Amino acid sequence: MKFQVGEKVALQVPLPYLKTSDSVSILRPPDLVSLDEVGIIIGIRPNDLLEVKFRRGNFLIPSERLKILGKDS
Repeated sequence: MKFQVGEKVALQVPLPYLKTSDSVSILRPPDLVSLDEVGIIIGIRPNDLLEVKFRRGNFLIPSERLKILGKDS
């Protein structure tokens, strides 16, 4: 699946942890992002990692764990 910067996405499945997209990444608890929360892709990294901006921070999420939301979300 092709993702583009600016697309709205949500988690498909819960993650065991969240990894921040800071220059020095930190592992954070998974409950910072709920499955129904909408995020926006702000960057595309190698190895199918996407930088996604959520309400409580920017996190690196594997692309296979995300789903693209419709235009009206």
